Amino acid sequence: MTTHHVPLPGTDPVEVTVDEYGTGAAPFLLLHGGAGPQSMTGFAALLADRHPARVLVPTHPGFGGTGRPEQLTGIADLAALYAGLIEQADLHDVTIVGSSLGGWIAAELALLASPRVGRVVLLDAVGIEVPGHPVADFFALTMDEVFRLSYHDPAPFRFDPTTLPPAAQAVAAGNRAALAVYGGRAMSDPTLAGRLADVSVPVLVLWGDSDRIVDVDYGRAYAAAIPTARFELLPRTGHLPQLETPEQALRALLDDVTAAAPAG
Repeated sequence: MTTHHVPLPGTDPVEVTVDEYGTGAAPFLLLHGGAGPQSMTGFAALLADRHPARVLVPTHPGFGGTGRPEQLTGIADLAALYAGLIEQADLHDVTIVGSSLGGWIAAELALLASPRVGRVVLLDAVGIEVPGHPVADFFALTMDEVFRLSYHDPAPFRFDPTTLPPAAQAVAAGNRAALAVYGGRAMSDPTLAGRLADVSVPVLVLWGDSDRIVDVDYGRAYAAAIPTARFELLPRTGHLPQLETPEQALRALLDDVTAAAPAG
């Protein structure tokens, strides 16, 4: 793990911790959702093992026991932060992969139109409003309901959070608080769907067919809002493909990246 101090206009640099995997010319930036950075680290290691890539997994400030500076209050702030991180690390042709809330950040990053971003992959992203298909109210759910709605088969992932050590419970509480600040209770921005018409980089929208946090129709609407998007459904998969069916998600991701690579 490394620590970066990323400059943001008009404020002090923001400290961002980043786990890094692999080496190679193809950089990937993996953005976690409310499940925290650990929901991306296994997938990052798998990606780095199967593909000659440098894979970076930042922890959103406020998650994983880190501090959240007061100036970071929304998704646009995180998008600007990661645009700065990409610049500071001098990355080019970056593939941004965002899960859930991280997908929302990835969408906002795409809208910043950085020439350093080559493509975006959305894994069951939140952020838009789709009439008749709201994002599940995470903050009103019991943990058992969260597991049931998040996975095709929740049994391997279900646990009792009250059995966690006090330090882990404190981290989980911090994650929940940061999620509420960044995403709000609705986990959406009424302006986002309309603004997505301005996205110009290629976008792959991957969606679990058993996702009940944000259903398949929501995912299709997300892809339809982006002129450069392609939608792909992942069978027997819920809201977190990188955890539940990582091999399937990785195959879809690498097939898309390989198909886009120039010949020769």
